[in-house]
Amino acid sequence: MTTYLISDLHLCPSRPGATALLLSFLAGPAARAGALYILGDLFEYWAGDDHLGDPFNARVCTAIKAVATHGIPVFFLAGNRDFLVGEDFARACGTSLLTEPLIRDIAGKPTLLLHGDTLCTDDIDYQNFRTMVRAPQWRSDFLSRPLAERISVIEGLRERSTVEKQRKSMALMDTNNDAVAAAFSEHGVTRMIHGHTHRLAHHEHSVDGQICQRWVLGDWSDTAGNCLACDADQWKFRYWDGTALT
Repeated sequence: MTTYLISDLHLCPSRPGATALLLSFLAGPAARAGALYILGDLFEYWAGDDHLGDPFNARVCTAIKAVATHGIPVFFLAGNRDFLVGEDFARACGTSLLTEPLIRDIAGKPTLLLHGDTLCTDDIDYQNFRTMVRAPQWRSDFLSRPLAERISVIEGLRERSTVEKQRKSMALMDTNNDAVAAAFSEHGVTRMIHGHTHRLAHHEHSVDGQICQRWVLGDWSDTAGNCLACDADQWKFRYWDGTALT
């Protein structure tokens, strides 16, 4: 059966098109899958598991849980927008939370799964910020604050990030070739799947005398989604318009 991998949907109430696409994907292809992997940034942001009380977030989680209820394994690996998910989120979605870096058997191939932001090592300011917010003490302190305050802080950070991205080159925010090669070498695999950069593509790298394949998942717009479909015969990017995979 086919394993589907998706990432970078950045769902929020102001993007009803992307939300509708996901809901139809979950009720369609995902409901007939062998497994579903979500590699981060499902939501535009996640302020903590008490954010499940928001009707929009609850609706999305309920739709994901419906897939799991059909007996289909659903896995979630957090991204830079939703790294504050926890066990309450996992239960609400019926998912298993994964921690990167992680090697999984994908359609018979040992594969390194990442969100992808750790590969963007040229962006030093971002990497420093990532190190700070992923520290257990920072997480604990932040989650102890009232939900409304957390949301306000996150929205402020999002606005600042948007401004800062306008000053950064596209190359700076992309993956670093040396970091990619190091990941392949460190984990001893020849296949990697990640998202984060929004640059859907299939790359080949020569690492330690081997040809390694790197599949980069794309983001979802309000009119089109995408996934990587993997089975024993082939790996292929497919596109979802709400009614059919192409």
